[in-house]
Amino acid sequence: MIVLSRYGLREWLTITVVLVPACAVAAWWAIAWHPAWWIGAAVAAILWFAGVMFFRDPLGRRPATDDPLDLVSPADGRVSAVLSLDHHDAVGGPALLVRIFLSVLDVHLNRAPCDGVVDRIEHRPGRYLDARTEESAKVNESLLMVLRTGRDRAIGVRQVSGAIARRIVCTVRPGDSLVRAQRYGMIKFGSTTELIVPASDGSPPVARVRVGDRVTGGVTILARME
Repeated sequence: MIVLSRYGLREWLTITVVLVPACAVAAWWAIAWHPAWWIGAAVAAILWFAGVMFFRDPLGRRPATDDPLDLVSPADGRVSAVLSLDHHDAVGGPALLVRIFLSVLDVHLNRAPCDGVVDRIEHRPGRYLDARTEESAKVNESLLMVLRTGRDRAIGVRQVSGAIARRIVCTVRPGDSLVRAQRYGMIKFGSTTELIVPASDGSPPVARVRVGDRVTGGVTILARME
């Protein structure tokens, strides 16, 4: 089952208010004046459907396993990078970074990769380069959420804007508790989401996905806390 996300309420209501009457008027003119207006009605209906479907929220998703140490994908999309880093500020040391590119056709909700308490939120202003480029992950506007798990480990999720995405939504604040796969925000239109997992005993964890893999937010296992 699919519903529309409350994070996009303003946008999909605006789309509906503008395009549904336009479709109805074009259909009436097609009946009353000329059949060619059916083309206008069809175009308005297609635009409405495409617009509201961007804010779709599939229900009933469950992680691929019940093991709480498995970290689920924070977004739908395609894995664009899997990196072992000597240091990442989100976790304060060596880390595994899995980067996911979200096209305009993907569900754009962001989900918590694990159970935890929000430790900090860091917003960084930046540019709006094409999210498909490597440079965009470094210089684009972003918002980092760091979760503190029950094992007192820091797990980072970073929302990165794109050329079209101009609004990052994050509804949680430091001190809030999240459960694995819980929705906490979205990035509106094409964008990138990163999962940052700290190393254990100095060695970054092994990713469960590879570059090019399709992943499903709240379902696909990206890595495991060792």
